Amino acid sequence: MSDKQVYDATHIQVLEGLEAVRKRPSMYIGSTDSRGLHHLVYEVVDNSIDEALAGFCTRIDVTLNPNGSVTVQDNGRGIPVDPHPVHKKSALEIVMTVLHAGGKFDKDTYKVSGGLHGVGVSVVNGLSEWLEVEIRREGKLYFQRYGRGEPTGPVKEIGISEEAGTKTTFMPDAEIFETTEFQYDILLNRLRELAFLNRGITINFKDLRGPEGQEDTLSYEGGIVAFVEYLNKKKPVLHERPIYFERQKDDMTVEIAMQYTNGYAENVYSFANNINTHEGGTHIIGFKTALTRVANDYIKTNKLTKDDTKLSGEDIREGLSAIISVKLMEPQFEGQTKTKLGNSDVKGIVDSMVTDGLSEYFEENPKVAGIIIEKALLAKKARDAAKKARELTRRKNALEVSTLPGKLADCSEKDPSHCEIYLVEGDSAGGSAKQGRDRAFQAILPFRGKILNVEKARFAKIIKNNEIVSLVTALGTGVSEDFSLENARYHKVIIMTDADVDGAHIRTLLLTFFFRYMRPLIDAGYIYIAQPPLYRIKKGKKEEHYVYTDREKARIIEEIGEKGVTVQRYKGLGEMNPEQLWGTTMNPETRILLQVTLDDALRADEIFQILMGDEVEPRRNFIEKHAKEVVELDI
Repeated sequence: MSDKQVYDATHIQVLEGLEAVRKRPSMYIGSTDSRGLHHLVYEVVDNSIDEALAGFCTRIDVTLNPNGSVTVQDNGRGIPVDPHPVHKKSALEIVMTVLHAGGKFDKDTYKVSGGLHGVGVSVVNGLSEWLEVEIRREGKLYFQRYGRGEPTGPVKEIGISEEAGTKTTFMPDAEIFETTEFQYDILLNRLRELAFLNRGITINFKDLRGPEGQEDTLSYEGGIVAFVEYLNKKKPVLHERPIYFERQKDDMTVEIAMQYTNGYAENVYSFANNINTHEGGTHIIGFKTALTRVANDYIKTNKLTKDDTKLSGEDIREGLSAIISVKLMEPQFEGQTKTKLGNSDVKGIVDSMVTDGLSEYFEENPKVAGIIIEKALLAKKARDAAKKARELTRRKNALEVSTLPGKLADCSEKDPSHCEIYLVEGDSAGGSAKQGRDRAFQAILPFRGKILNVEKARFAKIIKNNEIVSLVTALGTGVSEDFSLENARYHKVIIMTDADVDGAHIRTLLLTFFFRYMRPLIDAGYIYIAQPPLYRIKKGKKEEHYVYTDREKARIIEEIGEKGVTVQRYKGLGEMNPEQLWGTTMNPETRILLQVTLDDALRADEIFQILMGDEVEPRRNFIEKHAKEVVELDI
């Protein structure tokens, strides 16, 4: 038997300590891109939040340091430093170097914990170039430093301290991460979320990296009531104060805050032990079931309709902003991304709480109840009117061709996972794309003009828009409550618009529609944005370069010299012939695609509301604030 065929015990690797974390970092933090980088901060902060949940921490300081490191300090109890009875090492060193070590497994130490859902500070240590931790405990100050997960020395007592707490400073390892630059806004959004969800805690966030610096103090005595008010701060609301319920049973706490706006979008967000349960779960099911039942009972009891009208869940949730937060000892997470709560007892508790609380609220506030029910009944009328129109967009079979829109140039491939569709601005560019594409797997759907702004329209109007009907029919998924990801005819939906203001507007309109009515396409990673070149640089008859940024343009011109160089600025896709469009923007071998992801649904909802909603003042303020960030603008 040759050496290549031998497979014995010598081939079995045992990775010691945090070696496994460094070898397969994505298994522990999801990715090594910007998302994984920011996850490191969340893990350290979660430990401090767990101290707050246990009643021992009221302040957390998060600082982005000038050298690129991050410091997280709290006034909790401080990680124990005494020797572990079994492992004979300092408890601090065990927590920092051993996976699945910590106090979260002891119900007496932490009644409720979000940190156990994560990967722990030991993984942060393993993925850092260096990490330093200071412990203030029992009047003394202790210190230990680590290099790529390994202690550089023992835990030392270095002084005295009147305060208690833990201070962790770490430098992300550039050998592991694609980028080591933290984005202030990304961290700010998560820290604000934690401050809302944990009433009474103060989070001080500072950025010391630049000459100007940034600083935010996040503290909300109103808790999730303030959270809902924050969500609706740029929206006209139907009642001044959010409706709030809180209930405790055994070791479980359930909080719900809700408020209606005059908009059409539903914004219901759920959390379990501070973890955003994107995929929902039993707490959401209990809430939605009770909400619909209470509304229908109120209509029947007060005889608000002549017939036996029944609202659907979608009707009563139109324009609703709500936060559902549960804190429990042993959360059971399910779903592909482990962000779906599975505890069966939570459903009944939330259902009962909402039924009792909302029924009582409606009885005590009949004027507000009437406004909410009237809005829901209008939503039902609109939904019924849209039902027939929506039927036109349904497809019985993902491969059925007879109902496809006439302007769609479809591909011959029948496996959706190998198919992609370009949504192209304008007939001219659509023509070039149709000629330049690979017909085997690339479909082209041209758009004429701008689609409807769905942020300002009810669904009944949206579904009558010809461009939207063509889009939904081509994709084959259905829309809104009839959406089915399994019926998607293409697993790459690529938005390809001109590199000017109009193109950016069309792209935003399409993204708004996908976010509001086809969001599973974004969650599944099916939505992309094409990156056509900004410039064509030509020298002589043979040498030419296509570049995508001004910085790249300057570099190329410097490399090839300025003599005899012509630079063409592409204003639109139609300026490229089919061969150029294929070579620069559509050829999988050479093109650049940006995948649209949704890291923060709360922030995304806020941005779409600002940019595409009815209120002018928030939009003006946003533009004034960010105008200086625009490097180049075509008028």
